[in-house]
Amino acid sequence: MSARHEAVFTIPHDHPSLPGHFPGRPVVPGVLLLDAVITAARGAFALGPPSGLPRTKFAAPVLPGEAVRMILTLSDGGRLAFACHVGDRVVASGEARFPA
Repeated sequence: MSARHEAVFTIPHDHPSLPGHFPGRPVVPGVLLLDAVITAARGAFALGPPSGLPRTKFAAPVLPGEAVRMILTLSDGGRLAFACHVGDRVVASGEARFPA
C-alpha cells in the first residue's frame, strides 16, 4: 500500500543561503530542496525524522523564485520516493527512509 502527496514550494530570492551559492548567479542549494521534501513528507504522512537518504540525484539547477512541484510517495516500510519538478523537467529525485 502507498500514499501520495503533492506540494509546491519556492525558495525566495532573499534566502540567506543564496549570496554564497553562487556569487553573481545564485542557485538553490540541494540541501534546501531536501529539507523541503523531508518537511513536506513529515507533515503529510505524520512521520518522525528520517533515518537515511539512500538515493538522491540532482539533475538540474533550481533558481531562486522558481516554483518547485514535489511528488511524494510513501510505501510500506517507511520508504519515501520523491521527485521535484520545475516546469516539465525533473530537478531532483530520490528516496528517503523513515523508521517504520
